Amino acid sequence: MTPRLNRVALTLSRRDFDLALDMYFPERGITVLSGPSGSGKTTVLRCVAGLERGARGLVSVQSHRWQDSDASVFLPTWKRPIGYVFQEASLFEHMDVRNNLEFGITRVKSASSRKALDDAIELLGIQSLLKRRPDELSGGERQRVAIARALATQPELLLLDEPLSALDQARRQEIFPWLERIRDEFGTPMLYVTHSIDEIARLADYVVVMDRGRISCSGPAAQVFASLSSPVSTWDEVSVLIDGRIAARDPQWNLLRVDFDGGAFWVSDSGLDIGKHVRLRILAKDVSITLAEPVSTSIQNHFPGVVESIPESTHPSQALVRIQCDQTLILARVTRKSIALLNLQAGTQIWVQVKSVAVTS
Repeated sequence: MTPRLNRVALTLSRRDFDLALDMYFPERGITVLSGPSGSGKTTVLRCVAGLERGARGLVSVQSHRWQDSDASVFLPTWKRPIGYVFQEASLFEHMDVRNNLEFGITRVKSASSRKALDDAIELLGIQSLLKRRPDELSGGERQRVAIARALATQPELLLLDEPLSALDQARRQEIFPWLERIRDEFGTPMLYVTHSIDEIARLADYVVVMDRGRISCSGPAAQVFASLSSPVSTWDEVSVLIDGRIAARDPQWNLLRVDFDGGAFWVSDSGLDIGKHVRLRILAKDVSITLAEPVSTSIQNHFPGVVESIPESTHPSQALVRIQCDQTLILARVTRKSIALLNLQAGTQIWVQVKSVAVTS
């Protein structure tokens, strides 16, 4: 069944650009808005929230129209069932965490708001923080409190504007699992702004890339990453995302086997449970090609494939090879000389060697 889509269609004049987009995104999961600074990402969030109003606009979320210029409809922010999380957690410094959270649900006239708040506290693991003041919290803890406060209003859509940009890498890693739990356990859809390729690779179900007020690329995350014309990543970061399932554990060597459509990867054992679904990211520069099955090699992950195509590349010495391994696409970055020496072309039967695999989620 085709998933239902939210829609945001806006026109709005800015000093540096004119925002003009017609964007569809799924009603479930995390949709990431990315692109260079000044491309209009935050403006889109503010328009969805009702904080700004386009000259022309349509904002339709969960089949409810929050704005429709043609029908003279414009719901004020306080009537839109949204949660908004900013770069900096905007907490009241004179209140403890519990009172900050309580304040967040005062505008929600719902008998279930209390349960929603309790569920958010449990989901985000902040029970032990309730009596602390904001100045006693780490950056990651502050953001978890801000997210819990937004969830307590039972939003139909959670808006997050670079919520991890003020955190160091360790604190970002701390927040990722909580965002994934919100998506998977609460089912709350998110519109998430970020510049970080790591955040996109780990969190995104759907990606919309903007540039100067326009959409330059959009689609499911795996599709956008695999597109050679995608502006998501640089030449060194070109990669594919692969969904797999943890199928076995090798305790002797501290490894996990992750099965996917086309083979299996061995990855470091991070303690994840057998049967858990994970996302893998494979950089094209970490993939090599051989014509025969590798033997006596230190590279554990290798499997057969077929060259799908070798697109044109502007790089002077290297090119990307698109490879089908059963139903899974792999990208390999190899030298043009290697392509010539191996006589690689569409349809060539090969073996793929993957030197490094990152488990992103």
